[in-house]
Amino acid sequence: MRPFSFNQATAKYWPLVDVVKGCEAAGVRYVGLWREPVEEYGLARSAQLVRDAGLTVTSLCRGGFFGADDWFDDNRRALDECAELGAPALVLVCGGLFGRPLVEARARVAAGLEALAPHALDVGVTLAVEPMHPMFAADRSVVASLAGALELCAPFPAAAVGITLDTYHVWWDEQVLPLIEANGDRIASFQLADWVVPLPADVLVGRGLPGTGHVDFAPLVKAVLAAGYDRPIEVEVFNEELWQRRGEDVLRDTIAAYESVMGMASSTG
Repeated sequence: MRPFSFNQATAKYWPLVDVVKGCEAAGVRYVGLWREPVEEYGLARSAQLVRDAGLTVTSLCRGGFFGADDWFDDNRRALDECAELGAPALVLVCGGLFGRPLVEARARVAAGLEALAPHALDVGVTLAVEPMHPMFAADRSVVASLAGALELCAPFPAAAVGITLDTYHVWWDEQVLPLIEANGDRIASFQLADWVVPLPADVLVGRGLPGTGHVDFAPLVKAVLAAGYDRPIEVEVFNEELWQRRGEDVLRDTIAAYESVMGMASSTG
């Protein structure tokens, strides 16, 4: 079973210090972080906090939003923050239309990757493009399929540009398994979340812990591991009901959900 990483977004309102303490107490050795709470606590202090607890940061979210005016400086800072934290991957939510035609918005993502790739190599951090479900194309990411994300990666070495593969966003895609098989070296971060119905009014927070919805996890997990992915696997869930619970309880149930899904994946033929 691949090691588990707790993405702090799963317990959104749990302070960073408590996330780290909770993971340490639960024997969780890996954590996915977000820039806002890291900035609030202080970058250097956050890095020291994680190191002192014996934890390793598996990813930092988020960079991207290439349609914004300050995209270049912000993403360079984000890469530097990853390097300070020891995170190997910067998760890129590439941004929506920003009032532009779709083709132009996607071209800006490609140009942004080209501009940032040299610095990513310099600091040893992978720009991890996250393909998102097409319902988010207008406002969150014009990269709306795994095939589209891989096409953006193709001009660059895998060490510079890869993908964040989130089951919530790609489970529906009939091409996902062969694409994973052919592009294992591009998977910089692998995240689990389930698709639950009915979706809430705010679809962004309509995710569930693995095993609570409709995603068939076993084929996805097996394909990713067979493709050579050897990093910890994160669970990242946006869910308002989950966020209202005690952080310790969220972490406990997230670990249980992860172990259940991974156990099923390992037991299927």
